[in-house]
Amino acid sequence: MSNIHVDYIILGQGITGTFLSYYLQKAGKKIIVIDDAEIFTASRIASGVINPVTGRRVVETWMINDIMPFAVNAYLQLGNEINESVIQQCNVLSFHASVQMKQAFEDRLPDDHKYLRTPLNEESLHQYFNFYLGVGETNPCYLADIQILLLSWKKKLLNDNLLLEEKFDWADCIITENNITYKNIVAEKIICCEGSAGVHNPYFTLLPYAKNKGEVIIAEIPDLPRTNIYKQGLTIVPWKENLFWIGSPYEWNYSDTNPTAAFKIKTQLQLQQWLKLPYKILDHWAAERPANVERRPFVGLHPLMPSVGILNGMGTKGCSLAPFFANELTEYLINNAPINPLADVRRFSKVLSRSIS
Repeated sequence: MSNIHVDYIILGQGITGTFLSYYLQKAGKKIIVIDDAEIFTASRIASGVINPVTGRRVVETWMINDIMPFAVNAYLQLGNEINESVIQQCNVLSFHASVQMKQAFEDRLPDDHKYLRTPLNEESLHQYFNFYLGVGETNPCYLADIQILLLSWKKKLLNDNLLLEEKFDWADCIITENNITYKNIVAEKIICCEGSAGVHNPYFTLLPYAKNKGEVIIAEIPDLPRTNIYKQGLTIVPWKENLFWIGSPYEWNYSDTNPTAAFKIKTQLQLQQWLKLPYKILDHWAAERPANVERRPFVGLHPLMPSVGILNGMGTKGCSLAPFFANELTEYLINNAPINPLADVRRFSKVLSRSIS
């Protein structure tokens, strides 16, 4: 079998691997993506929400004024490439769950006219929800259709013979400082976009990963308007047709990555108290997220083995961070442009030097 020569092997076709392969191809580079097509990964069950504020203090997320407009444009561009509409504005309506949360929102409101406001249709929401402490709106927020994005990009990669659907094994690699050979593929570099599987990557296993588990209910709620994302402990997000994605804050302590009866029961109890409409649960999923202790991505090349790179650690903000840092890594690889120092994996040079010593 003759060798295949490419510029980059991209390991993983989640959100980060998809955008990285897109940008590297736009830059004229030859790529091949290797992905084992697991059904339940963080990317494949992601809600797709891009929210500019976070936390109980309702503060702007890191770099959001740069990251959100870039991400929206990136989804529009990639959507045009695959002839799909993959992003829309869909503002978050936050139902205040406590007096303290209501006060935090109201305290922030005078200082943040860019993203926060009181919704114009608050009274109309009483026909759908039980609530007593009011509602705050985050505007603009966006909703990306990650499932259509990943599936359509996968089809394009397959049609172009640029995707290998197989389990990647580091034992099949020969790696030097100048190139990598994987079976019959010879590449200048391999860029690792494996998500939570990155904790087992021999070159980056010492990074401060902090994996967490997210569980999701898919429910049919025919009478709930699909014009907004609804949040009160649970987050209810428009999904496909008359279906909704329902999730809650992630879990740090868990014994496996399977869906749990406890999450389903807790979700049902919360819905019974909050939602006035009938609903039907159709599915229940779970997956690990590739978060890290610093809540900042891992972007760049291994400090001692520059033929191995990483684009990972996006955590719960992956839908907004992935396009921005995929482009930043591409610019670094092609034009030696700088990577944001808070995301550059070289900030861990000392600890990474032990991984291949």
